Amino acid sequence: MGPKVGIPARQRAILAIARLALTLGHPLLVLKFVRKMGYLPNPAAPVRYNERMLWRKIVDRNPLFVTFSDKLATKDHLRDTCPDLPAPKTLWAGNDPEDIPPGLLDGDAMVKTNHGCDMNIVVSCGKPDRAEIVRTTRHWLAQHHGASHGEWAYRSVVPKVFVEELLPLSGGEIATEIKVQVCGGIVCHVRAEDKKALRSRLFDPQGNPLPGRDLDYPREDQALEVTPRLVDYIRQAAALAPRIAGDIDYVRVDFLVTDERLYPGEITVYSAGGYAKWSNPEIMADIERIWRLDQSHYLRRRHKGLARLYADALLAKCRSDAENAASAAIDGAAPAPVPLSRRRAA
Repeated sequence: MGPKVGIPARQRAILAIARLALTLGHPLLVLKFVRKMGYLPNPAAPVRYNERMLWRKIVDRNPLFVTFSDKLATKDHLRDTCPDLPAPKTLWAGNDPEDIPPGLLDGDAMVKTNHGCDMNIVVSCGKPDRAEIVRTTRHWLAQHHGASHGEWAYRSVVPKVFVEELLPLSGGEIATEIKVQVCGGIVCHVRAEDKKALRSRLFDPQGNPLPGRDLDYPREDQALEVTPRLVDYIRQAAALAPRIAGDIDYVRVDFLVTDERLYPGEITVYSAGGYAKWSNPEIMADIERIWRLDQSHYLRRRHKGLARLYADALLAKCRSDAENAASAAIDGAAPAPVPLSRRRAA
């Protein structure tokens, strides 16, 4: 094997100084990271998946992150990128839940706010009542989602409440959601979840089950049953997700599952707040292999002054790491990771 490609000492020094500056500049975020992940991150030159998520929070200011953090703006993005893909209908949107037309809450509907996670109310046969819906959504509207985890994109979202059609999800039959991890147009893996049956399973883009569990449903007896309908939906979601994600360096594209079809859901920038884990280390290693920081918004922008010195140093490190990985694979000294899309469950 040939000698490893490195970067000049000057650029190594710049990255070391940037690491110190970013660590001291964001002590609470770094401390929270250490508590959750168990190691001290390098927010200036990240390598591991969760480090890269921290870097995204601190450094990368892609305007599309604001769009994707706003559920209503995401609907507009989906209409632009995939006009042929029907989305759940928005029945009303506004600033004050008191203004929701009474008739919309008499039957079945979904009431949401646009600026956070897990801010959804299922309205079935007029229940819960209007007063509870108004009280709950006003509480949500007053919250600043993402502040504690450093998810900066939520800060620019103007909070709104909206009413959406309630889809007949296939819980207990197929699944309720399918979530696709995409890096620069390449699907890493797919996760199917059934929130009714409390089960999930990981798949490759071809619909083959992968070994490993997620933190929401960690037990083996919580593995979702593999059916022909589910596999077909997995393949559909894996084909659609890159169209929706575009050239974003890393994002998660979610779909809602009904008996008839898939509906696009959320586009998630900060999956699990940046602290996602899988029981199978190959899942995370595969994302780390495919996720290229040189494709990020930050490293594709022009910079000036100190920011340019840092960006040039980080870009040089990204290229050096890629060359070393390619060289190791060619020489056979350290085989390149096998993409999960070619793996099979044991």
